[in-house]
Amino acid sequence: MDTNHDHHYWMEKALELARKAESEGEVPVGAILVKDGEIVGQGYNHPIGLNDPCAHAEILALREAGQKLANYRLVDTTMYVTLEPCAMCAMAMVHARVKTLVYATKEPRTGADGSLYQLLRHAGHNHQLEVVAGVMQSESAAMLKAFFRARR
Repeated sequence: MDTNHDHHYWMEKALELARKAESEGEVPVGAILVKDGEIVGQGYNHPIGLNDPCAHAEILALREAGQKLANYRLVDTTMYVTLEPCAMCAMAMVHARVKTLVYATKEPRTGADGSLYQLLRHAGHNHQLEVVAGVMQSESAAMLKAFFRARR
């Protein structure tokens, strides 16, 4: 498989998790953490259902991977997430040493890859992530817009 095909394959899995979040009344964001072609962690936004302000999709995926791999360093992993990470999630990925972040659509209100903050590519970090933005952007953006439109 070429990289572009891989990115679409894994992002579709993240979008499936985002749909699960939406079905539970949560903001539709899903995340998949992949290592060596295998899912090692996954999550979807669940702060309301878990009564946990930190239960963002990325955090849940990182926690699951840490347990599965028995390590807090998640080197050589790729995070697929349907929305540009917030500051909390971005810094968690930096601290976990995630190698690559692939995300679908920008988050103008809280995004940490340049939309609001520039945390992921900050030269001061001792670990730098590779970032790929815009994979399946239109699908993710449409899901988010429909979710918020229905809530208004």
